[in-house]
Amino acid sequence: MNKLLDQINSPKDIKSLSISDLETLAKEIRELIIHTVSSNGGHLSSNLGVVELILSLHYIFNSPQDKIILDVGHQSYAHKILTGRKEKFGTLRKYEGISGFPRKEESIHDAFNTGHSSTSISVAIGMAAARDLNKEDYKIIALIGDGSIANGLAFEALNHGGHIKKDIIVVLNSNEMSISPSVGALSSYLNRLITAPIYNKLKNDLAELVSNIPIFGERITNIIKKVEEGAKNILIPGAFFEELGFRYFGPIAGHNLSELINTLYSISKLKGPLLLHVITKKGKGYLPAENNPSWFHGSSPFNITTGKPKDIDNSNTYSQIFGNCLIEEADKDDTIIAITAAMAEGTGLSNFQDKFPDRFFDVGIAEGHGVAFAAGLTVRGYKPIVAIYSTFLQRAYDQIIHDVCLPNLPVVFIIDRAGIVGEDGPTHHGLFDITYLSHIPNMTLMSPKDGLELKSMLKWALNFKGPVAIRFPKEKPPKFENKEPIEIHYGKAEILQEGKEAVIFAAGNMVYNSLQAANHLAKEGIELTVVNLRFIKPLDEELITSLVNKIKRIIIVENHVSNGGIKGLILNLLQEKNINKVRVESIGFPDKFIEHGDNQILYEKYGLSIQGIINKVKLLLK
Repeated sequence: MNKLLDQINSPKDIKSLSISDLETLAKEIRELIIHTVSSNGGHLSSNLGVVELILSLHYIFNSPQDKIILDVGHQSYAHKILTGRKEKFGTLRKYEGISGFPRKEESIHDAFNTGHSSTSISVAIGMAAARDLNKEDYKIIALIGDGSIANGLAFEALNHGGHIKKDIIVVLNSNEMSISPSVGALSSYLNRLITAPIYNKLKNDLAELVSNIPIFGERITNIIKKVEEGAKNILIPGAFFEELGFRYFGPIAGHNLSELINTLYSISKLKGPLLLHVITKKGKGYLPAENNPSWFHGSSPFNITTGKPKDIDNSNTYSQIFGNCLIEEADKDDTIIAITAAMAEGTGLSNFQDKFPDRFFDVGIAEGHGVAFAAGLTVRGYKPIVAIYSTFLQRAYDQIIHDVCLPNLPVVFIIDRAGIVGEDGPTHHGLFDITYLSHIPNMTLMSPKDGLELKSMLKWALNFKGPVAIRFPKEKPPKFENKEPIEIHYGKAEILQEGKEAVIFAAGNMVYNSLQAANHLAKEGIELTVVNLRFIKPLDEELITSLVNKIKRIIIVENHVSNGGIKGLILNLLQEKNINKVRVESIGFPDKFIEHGDNQILYEKYGLSIQGIINKVKLLLK
């Protein structure tokens, strides 16, 4: 039997469909998303939750003329399927396949590249200002989630948007609450009333009429406005947005296509800053995702029937090792506090949250606040650990400098997802943290070669009298032969192997690849010294200079961009020490945004695999 989806190649193809056909299409889109994500991994629960909403937006508005901006992009799969990428959808998140996030380079229907949260309203207002300056006529819609709108950037945008009164529509998708039947019915009725053309024409005509009445005109206009606002404030949780200057509509059921389409159609005829509040369910249509939306937020490949991961590896990730170690330390020290920004599970803190609920704080998508909050805890004698992904910690840059490093406060930063993160791609790769942290006075920056070293670093950092950042990748840690506890000494590196041909300086998960490359080369008679830096800042100046003075060939290997990374720090040290006539090769990521794809494919492409390091050593020795 032919599927309805087979006939859909662009948004135009859905505009003549009946509500019944759209419901069938929604089911087929969900099936395609589930099938693809079960094979490729990806953001399942958020995408399943907005299928009807995406269908309704494309049914009412005319992309690409009308601009639909998807905040974060965790909800872009149905949009991609409807906008000409259905046949390529099987390549989702694969190397050289389509991205898991909106990308202008991929389709004219992707109005803006997104991957970090809370930017859509600001971008929409900017586009609206440009549209009006150009005297153009089209609609701009920003779709944002209830988590993203809690970020300060979104509040700044709402405040500005309500002030300058540009014609935009913000669709707020809430998936953490439900509507009781009574409130939902009253809200639905009131929204039908206040979006109806006859109501708005009557309201505008009456306002124009009474405004011309001497003395009482303005007063009567204000009374009319207050009557409408009073009814909405009683029945609708939208007073906050109204105060910011947005006309509020909702909440409405986000899986009711008829209600969505009718409401969006009515709103599309109105002017000014508008906000539609929609209630959806994460994982809608797939029971395992509905029951466990957190795991299916960003899942690995899974079995569709059971919802269980396909590849079960019981070894712990860096994140889990960190979380378990922190619990051990918190058992002994009740001043330890854990902080994250809407990533408790991803950063390994879920068990800590369960065991120490009073000492765990999820600040939401508010990284800057989380860092300043930690600074406040330290001055009252607590030991805050701030666990945030590398790419998201960028948003707290000023607080790191001003609130933590300037007063030299003992905040421990756990930088998860440092280095490449595979299929999530350029918006999520953690390739810049060495650059944006290493130049800050008072900051100490470390990177463990394995799980055992991570535990030792964490215990050391908890007793250090200043800010410390520990960076590690998304991957599982490699297994070194060393099983004994590692003693950490401030600013000291570790020699893993000695040889006279060249020195490899590496950090983090690149230490393992470097050591394996050295072992391969030893079989060819090429003896290398391999150094685990441990500390990226401060570098072990004494060890590095002594080795380089004896062995004039060095290779620097890092899971980071080479510009501003370890390469620059070591070269700067050699220049300061006036060490000349040294041949230097480096392996890191180039000065560009790295594409998405399996980590091993990316390591091989950019020379960070074991074979890539071998090739670079042989080039150096020539």
